[in-house]
Amino acid sequence: MSNKLQVEAICQGTVIDHIPAGQGVKILDRLHLLNGEARITVGFNLPSKARGFKDIIKVEGRMFTEQEANELALFAPSATINVIDDYRVVDKFTMAIPKTLRAAFACPNSNCITHNEPVESFFYLRQKSSDIQLKCHYCEKSFSKEIVAELR
Repeated sequence: MSNKLQVEAICQGTVIDHIPAGQGVKILDRLHLLNGEARITVGFNLPSKARGFKDIIKVEGRMFTEQEANELALFAPSATINVIDDYRVVDKFTMAIPKTLRAAFACPNSNCITHNEPVESFFYLRQKSSDIQLKCHYCEKSFSKEIVAELR
């Protein structure tokens, strides 16, 4: 039996691999990948030796910003990002949860100053059990990543 690629290779762009199964949809939505012109290949629930199943996203002709990579780390902290050029991986790095995150999410606390003053949201992040907690710099309240990520 021969090995066969289940997701087509790309010439140039970014591959987000080893996304926990089921998180690929959240990443597509959060990073607004479906709203642009980029050609995207997505695989859901693909076999993974390490996890059993994984999602994968390939975005042709686009590199991710540091801000986007930090947001991605919330949903897939163990994912890898592969930079592709001429069908070859030219750079590869593993995601890590950042210590802080600025202007990515609104604070869920409606009394927070970020809702009434011209300041960007700013959160401190920390791993707590199987969840990631975001603590607002301004109101000092902590929230689960799931609560914060639901807000636009």
